[in-house]
Amino acid sequence: KKMIGTQRQVTARRKDGSTFPCVLGLSETQKCGLFCGFIRDLTQEKKSELEMIKKNQELGNNQSLVLGIINASFHALFVIDEAGIIQMVNDKSCHSFGWTKEEFVGENISIIMPGRVALHHDNYLKNYFTTRIKKMIGTQREVTACRKDGSTFPCLLDLSEAKGSGLICGFIRDLTSQKAAEAAIIEKNKTLQESQNIMSGILDAAFHALFVINEHCIIQMVNAKSCEVFGWNKEEFIGKNINMIMPTHVAVHHDQYMKQYLETGLKNMIGTQREVTAQRKDGSTFPCVLGLSETQQSGLICGFIRDL
Repeated sequence: KKMIGTQRQVTARRKDGSTFPCVLGLSETQKCGLFCGFIRDLTQEKKSELEMIKKNQELGNNQSLVLGIINASFHALFVIDEAGIIQMVNDKSCHSFGWTKEEFVGENISIIMPGRVALHHDNYLKNYFTTRIKKMIGTQREVTACRKDGSTFPCLLDLSEAKGSGLICGFIRDLTSQKAAEAAIIEKNKTLQESQNIMSGILDAAFHALFVINEHCIIQMVNAKSCEVFGWNKEEFIGKNINMIMPTHVAVHHDQYMKQYLETGLKNMIGTQREVTAQRKDGSTFPCVLGLSETQQSGLICGFIRDL
């Protein structure tokens, strides 16, 4: 008895020649020598199985796609449960912190925190799930993270809760390079400021008055001697037209002289020294020697005035 008393999946044929899957169960009647066969059509069952397999494949493909996207992220990702236990990490998490995925999953998220923060984190988490008061969830905050080797680094932490799952997702962006760049800029600015202070000190120590103007004749810089000689302070000078230190009959034409120079490039005064008359804040005038030069590339004109 290979078939008798068993059930086996076979293929049956209809009158129209079409086939269908079915389960065949055979048994032998006692005494009369007859065989009984029960056939259960599996068409609908097989169709349901195929749909389930297809759906599982799609879910698997979608899951693979999501995991691929997560692993392609530029930032570290951690998914934890209500107890703070790590459920998922991405490749960047391993690269940034030094642990493998196998070492991460199942551990408390506090392993990536400095000791003083790690000590209290479980209580913070418990308090959130008890009260639902969102102090960190839905926000971004700059914090300090800890690597496997014990070293720490500044980072930006972005937390959100996955709806209905009881899971919290945290994206961590390493700020090490950004902070280094910011520090370099601050240091550079400090150096530039120090250099500027030195240059200002040198210019202020000059024996002659100095004026620096732009192409519109607006004063950009003066030294201490300029204030001493003319009577205005630096704040009063900066942003004003240079013609303020000229007698009226010269001042009314000065902007035109500058415009003509910029249009033609003809240097009537630039690169020379000439005796002229200057005017102080109190309206008094005095003879002086004016020496003009143009700075390279900046388009600024420097004038030194020696009181005669």
